[in-house]
Amino acid sequence: MVQSYLRHGPTQAFGLICSSTSNSLYDGKLAYVPALEDVLVWDMKKGQMLSMWHETGHRSEVTCICRSPQENIFAVGYADGSVRLWNSAFISVIATFNGHQKSVTALAFDAQGARLASGSQDTDIIVWDVVAEAGLYRLRGHRNQITAIRFLSEPELPSTSTGLRSRILLTTSKDTFMKLWDTSTQHCVQTIVAHRSEVSSLDIDPEKHFIFTGSNEGEVKAWKIDHESLSQGLVENEAGEVAKMIHPVTSLPLSSRHRVSQILFHPSQPYLAVQSHDRSIEVFRIRTEEEIRKKQARRKKRAKEKGKSNKKGKDIDDVVEDAVDIDQEINVIDLFTPYLVVRASAKVRSFDFGSKEAASKPGVQLFVALSSNALEVYNIPPPTKSKEETPEATRMFSVDLPGHRTDVRTLCLSADDQILASASNGSLKLWNLKTTACIRTIDCSYAICSTFLPGDRHIAIGTKSGEILIYDLASSALMETVKAHSSTVWSLHVRPDEQVLVSGSADKEVKFWEFERNVSSNDESMTINHTRTLKMSDEVLFVRYSPNGKLLAVALLDSTVKIFYQDTLKFFLSLYGHKLPVLSMDISDDSKLIVTCSADKNVKIWGLDFGDCHKSIFAHEESVMQVLFERKSHCFWTVGKDKMLKYWDGDKFENIQKLDGHHNEIWALAVSNHAKFVVTGSHDKSIRVWEKLDEPLFLEEERERELEQIYEDGIANALNRPDISINNNEADAQPSGEAGAVTKQTSETLMAGERMMEALDLADAERTAFQEYEEKVAQAGSLEAAGMQPPPRNPILAAYDLEPEAYVLRVVEKISSAALHDALLVLPFDKVISLMRYLDLWAQKGWNISLVSRILFFLLKIHHHQIVANRVMRTALIPLRVHLRKSLRREKDAIGYNLVALQHLRRRTEAERTAQFYEEEDFDEEKVRAKIAEGKKRKRVSIKA
Repeated sequence: MVQSYLRHGPTQAFGLICSSTSNSLYDGKLAYVPALEDVLVWDMKKGQMLSMWHETGHRSEVTCICRSPQENIFAVGYADGSVRLWNSAFISVIATFNGHQKSVTALAFDAQGARLASGSQDTDIIVWDVVAEAGLYRLRGHRNQITAIRFLSEPELPSTSTGLRSRILLTTSKDTFMKLWDTSTQHCVQTIVAHRSEVSSLDIDPEKHFIFTGSNEGEVKAWKIDHESLSQGLVENEAGEVAKMIHPVTSLPLSSRHRVSQILFHPSQPYLAVQSHDRSIEVFRIRTEEEIRKKQARRKKRAKEKGKSNKKGKDIDDVVEDAVDIDQEINVIDLFTPYLVVRASAKVRSFDFGSKEAASKPGVQLFVALSSNALEVYNIPPPTKSKEETPEATRMFSVDLPGHRTDVRTLCLSADDQILASASNGSLKLWNLKTTACIRTIDCSYAICSTFLPGDRHIAIGTKSGEILIYDLASSALMETVKAHSSTVWSLHVRPDEQVLVSGSADKEVKFWEFERNVSSNDESMTINHTRTLKMSDEVLFVRYSPNGKLLAVALLDSTVKIFYQDTLKFFLSLYGHKLPVLSMDISDDSKLIVTCSADKNVKIWGLDFGDCHKSIFAHEESVMQVLFERKSHCFWTVGKDKMLKYWDGDKFENIQKLDGHHNEIWALAVSNHAKFVVTGSHDKSIRVWEKLDEPLFLEEERERELEQIYEDGIANALNRPDISINNNEADAQPSGEAGAVTKQTSETLMAGERMMEALDLADAERTAFQEYEEKVAQAGSLEAAGMQPPPRNPILAAYDLEPEAYVLRVVEKISSAALHDALLVLPFDKVISLMRYLDLWAQKGWNISLVSRILFFLLKIHHHQIVANRVMRTALIPLRVHLRKSLRREKDAIGYNLVALQHLRRRTEAERTAQFYEEEDFDEEKVRAKIAEGKKRKRVSIKA
């Protein structure tokens, strides 16, 4: 009989406040921050997580977040090149856009939120239609990663005008260029060499007059937007030159010359923030024209006084005239004055201004997401008149308790699996595993290893400095600091009889400590007393007691494992075979097997009777960091620097399951004492719990599934190669043009194409069978025809009770709008001809005309050459044109009628509101005349016709 195992599956990651893979957003109350593959929403005032945006099965990291002008809509870019639109109210994905080959680095919505532009590491910019959920076009021209995208809208346009709104797209890239694209013609209209090095950031001021760009050399440049040239387009002047739309103005002086990683204008207040240093953000205040005029007047006054005291050199009038000439014009540089510097507690990853300001405190909120897994909000005070007081930013809120500042280095579980302890450089945290809430945070030094002590009321930590720290969990207090070793304590283990703790250190010593319990009236405290020392020939990396309490295994830096009798400390066995040091090991519950893992990427399974190596397995692509047996079995878990967690059968030497979820090397592993779950801690600062499910797992099926996955990814990747074009249209196959089609094959689009082909085959067979039956009936006499049986219906069509053409439409409608074009590209030409017939039937019956039109125009564009060359298509296309025009005219009439009705309703409600307003105000003609006579200001009322 084939052996089956139980599958393990991921639950949510915790211990993560924010990751440094993407920018973060803040609206004055809620912060939207990346957390590896998820987006977390934090209430900054309460310091609690409100929601997690997680899509099941999606493992790519978040690389970019952008808020739409539409309420509750966010665009999130991922490392696999996909963009998802999330609705924050329902925490659900509205649409998924696949078009980029590499990770998405920049996102921007237009003013209405109807279009979304995305830029990527693959140097392309794609403009998406958010309403139709489809890619409009791809823009090529940059030669390196896109760093920022903005839609340029004209400032003086009234809200009703839609002519030139957000027609221009502005992009910057690591290739030092800034480009202006006209989205109506899909061409680049101006290319500017913005900086000498990579352009790293960009923002446009709220009035839409200036563009600010920052470079890797720490330079911030200001550019003026010529709106007149923008509205005219590419027009030559008298000299025969094309008018420039963006002109360089000046550079903004900064206090440091580091990479300018972010530039941001406040949406409503006169502030500009620039981050050009790891830990600080410079805030500039934008002065009003009145302030600058006052300053100029002061300058003139000073110049006059200077002239009076300096009569010898120049005439007074000349000096004053010079001052007037210099200061007649307002420079851009005069508008921006350094206001204050916000200094964060760690390296800043991104920042954002709070758009909805809290009324409690005057000033502006600045939200900062730190690289150390923490969030902070600072208050920037409003400017004061007094010169003595220098404004200083104060920290209002911070979220840092639910996660470690540095890598999680060690994990251990309590005996009842209720509490998890995780330790890093600086802190020890206790987690309730049911709720994944952090229940204690205790300061500690650089932790390397940890273990719960008998009774689960105390925990011992081995540190880099050689100390063993003992903490009391109830009081969160450090009970004892034992200077145990002169170098790093690499390993701690409690003997199965719970009487002795063993520690192994880089000072070549293994020390044994006995527990001493001091029971007082209030509580029970525990101390450890040193009893024995075992000196080794090399540094000790790991120590382990066998579960039967007879043996002690010690791993050394010389890549060997020495096994001793624990009572007499007599040497028993030496296990050698690893090429690099053994980093971890474990002994099975029956004390028959010992498994060792090493930096040489191998795992070896040994028998404890004779020290024979049963099997050596190449387990991971990088160093194997830790190994642990599952309780009461010979199955074991390994984690490595290759970000993988693997489950193995120690008797059959088979890999049972591979679990990928972490985005960086895994340092720590803890296995449940009841074999229910396993916990991992990683360099990405997250802690993940992998639970045992009730679903059985068969090795053959698992291997087949892995091979299928590799095969599907391989097909999609092959089709997405830039030198291969799926269709035969040469114009689209050439990637040399600036604008191109948005296509990207994924396993989802390939499967959608296959489903469409299957539906077409099924429907064609059904229609053919019934046509043949009808022909036979027509040819036969009336008596024969009465006796003829119609062919049996296809079971699928019978089950759904659908006609063949209705079934094909049902299948096509189920394909997501974003994946439809890519799915149609999969169809071979004979299936395209078949689909055309169904399009004609749908148009005739008036079914989903918008979808029919979209499919038809796409197919005509893609297969234009074949359709022109193929005479058969003429007979199909002429009736299709007639039917489609008729249906579209009907749709147009319905939409026109609805629009007129809506406009009528709007006028009526506005008239009612105006009348109601007059009634409420109790307007009377005589009273109004009296008010006017008194000369009082009355409230203006605009009455629309």
